Amino acid sequence: RSVASFISSLIMVFIFAPKIILWLKSKQKEGQPIREDGPEWHLEMKRGTPTMGGVIILGALICSTILWADITNLYLWIVLYVTFAFGAIGFIDDYLKVSKNNHVGLTGKFKIFFQVIIVVIASIWIYKISPENIQGIVTFPFIKDSIISLNIFLFCIFSSFVIIGSSNAVNLTDGLDGLAIVPIIIAVSVFGIIAYLTGNIIFSNYLNLYYVEGSGELVILCASLAGAGIGFLWYNTPPASVFMGDTGSLSTGAALGIISVITRHEIVLSIVGGLFVLEAISVISQVLSFKITGKRIFKMAPLHHHFEKKGWSESTVVIRFWIIAVILALIGLA
Repeated sequence: RSVASFISSLIMVFIFAPKIILWLKSKQKEGQPIREDGPEWHLEMKRGTPTMGGVIILGALICSTILWADITNLYLWIVLYVTFAFGAIGFIDDYLKVSKNNHVGLTGKFKIFFQVIIVVIASIWIYKISPENIQGIVTFPFIKDSIISLNIFLFCIFSSFVIIGSSNAVNLTDGLDGLAIVPIIIAVSVFGIIAYLTGNIIFSNYLNLYYVEGSGELVILCASLAGAGIGFLWYNTPPASVFMGDTGSLSTGAALGIISVITRHEIVLSIVGGLFVLEAISVISQVLSFKITGKRIFKMAPLHHHFEKKGWSESTVVIRFWIIAVILALIGLA
């Protein structure tokens, strides 16, 4: 079923993406607004490229998952709910950017407010349906049998930090053609393996992992997202025919976050998705440094723009970041 889900989502993207891209181009005459303070060549090369391509990924993901997965599985619906809801926020943000022809869409406070509401509902849902022995637990890689048990309030706070952090970190990474989608494919593939292992009582006991009954069904969703991601990459390779926009980056990042919470591998996500973490840290440290000292640490944040400013070509940055993502994923999986 995982293979079927992967193939069907891939085929859906190949069938519908060209038509959706043409429609987006017809509606977005000037394409996604480009930052004026970014690398100069962006203004020339990327102007006119439509955004909101995340709808392609979301459509294939949802349809393929429902087609092949066990729709009675509650974990499945929790992930789909969070993914779609974050995608909706991203869609509104993209729409405002395009309609105003300005790279500033929704305010940060507005996005965070609704993201918190979405995540709190999902967190309470997960907490209530979880067996008592894994209810609200946080596990640590490399340290066997070491856990922290959180009450429902603290669990909601922790989950919000993980999911919202993951979503916005992926969003910050999505700044070059193909840069974000490949690490997303890599990370979701790793979490597909983790979901299968934690959802299988034999493998989870053998590997000394906490058994999460029902989490194995998330393999179907992970395979679907990987297939949709590979299909989208076909149209997102340099020069990109379409950008995923916040519609795609916020939703896929949230999907990774909620899957890590369900499988109790939140800390492993920070390793597997280490590239996203580095991008987010570069932005945070840049802002703090400028506010405190008046000086910037990087030539430009997020980190990928810093290397562009240093003279690296787009393809060099993208491929080297992909290599980093593969290495971190293997470390996290180990």
